[in-house]
Amino acid sequence: MNALTLQWHDAGQDKTQNIYEQQPSKNPGTVRIGRDPLRCDIVVSNPTVSGLHVEIFFNTQQQKFYIRNLRSQNPPLVDRQQLTQGELPLREGSMIQLGQMELRVTNILIKSIPPTILTPPTPPVVSNQPTWPPINQQPQVQPRYHQHPPAPPPGIYGLECPKCHKVSPPENLQVGCPWCGTSLAAAVSVLVAPNH
Repeated sequence: MNALTLQWHDAGQDKTQNIYEQQPSKNPGTVRIGRDPLRCDIVVSNPTVSGLHVEIFFNTQQQKFYIRNLRSQNPPLVDRQQLTQGELPLREGSMIQLGQMELRVTNILIKSIPPTILTPPTPPVVSNQPTWPPINQQPQVQPRYHQHPPAPPPGIYGLECPKCHKVSPPENLQVGCPWCGTSLAAAVSVLVAPNH
């Protein structure tokens, strides 16, 4: 965020105010300084300052803060140069004199944005090589082998008891587990390898 810091002395007090590139203000895009609280963002009490005296704004093209005169009868002095019309760039250390009141730019922070280099899209490469597959030839399709899942190893199926985890023959489904008597309705069907 680009920012400028102003310091001044008004009504017996030292004051400091940061001005940001885009901050809410009474006149969007600028920060106005003067005695009129209805029109100004920075209000001062010095009677030699006009009701609406100057405005400070950030110029995005120049990447600098500028001051613009809003009072032709009471022009400000910027670095001892009278600003009757138009605008002047501000730098760190710039002195702004409004009537008999002085404001000083104590700090300027500019975050420079690296330039974006836009390159046109690259056109597709056109080759003189023949297209593939040749137009008069059908593309060769790799044959797919229709394989069945491997056959289960020879063995017998049994029911694993959900309680004691012992395996009994499927005929015991109605009877229950011969070891602990638990119903085999919730049993897991398992493959028991044959004993050699």
